[in-house]
Amino acid sequence: MSLNDPELVRREYSDETRLATRRALWESSDGPDPWQVAFEAVAERKPNRILEVGPGPGEFSARLGRDFGVDVVAVDLSPRMVELARARGVDARLGDIQALPYADASFDCAVAAWVLYHVPDLERGLGELARVLGPSGRLVAVTNSARNLWELWSLFGADAERRHPFSCENGAALLEGHFARVERLDVRGRVWISDREEARRYVAASVTRSHLADELPEDVWPLQATSSVCILVADKESA
Repeated sequence: MSLNDPELVRREYSDETRLATRRALWESSDGPDPWQVAFEAVAERKPNRILEVGPGPGEFSARLGRDFGVDVVAVDLSPRMVELARARGVDARLGDIQALPYADASFDCAVAAWVLYHVPDLERGLGELARVLGPSGRLVAVTNSARNLWELWSLFGADAERRHPFSCENGAALLEGHFARVERLDVRGRVWISDREEARRYVAASVTRSHLADELPEDVWPLQATSSVCILVADKESA
């Protein structure tokens, strides 16, 4: 099953439980914070109006609005994620990245963090993001490398490398079809997985590979895994 299967995505984000389980693994990580790198990329643009697509529970949208003192709009397909974001004071609305309900050049900056690999028609979605950005607009996209948590996924052999529809490996090339300039900022760190049960919870909550959870070995713990994430900064102007 693919990460951009609409029915899978609908079920996955109908509530926050599995997302919270996946996020819990990163509480034992070190290295730069990808969210902070993304925040700085947004700040560099000095935006007056920001769009976040796929905001999840809305923490980042709330931070952007609070720290910059500007209008932030968040769009998500999940009614539950919209509800959670609104509870944080975010102007969150139901909507689809593939058909954004905004006029051309409505925003200075857009954020798409760990969401573009869920878009069924990615070319259409990227086209929409470029359309709603002004002439000097910027998209800040966050995604994982195919080798993210390689040491964990390699325990399953041939199924280790992930083939995302939008990853660090292919994301820049996809964005270059819609933006004049794309910069890739790699963020790497380490995650400590204390025991098999912690790993099992994480794998069981994964979007497409939960069926592997019970195949984890008994004797490799604790395990240190490498987090490999990137922030892709895409500008409509070349300089």
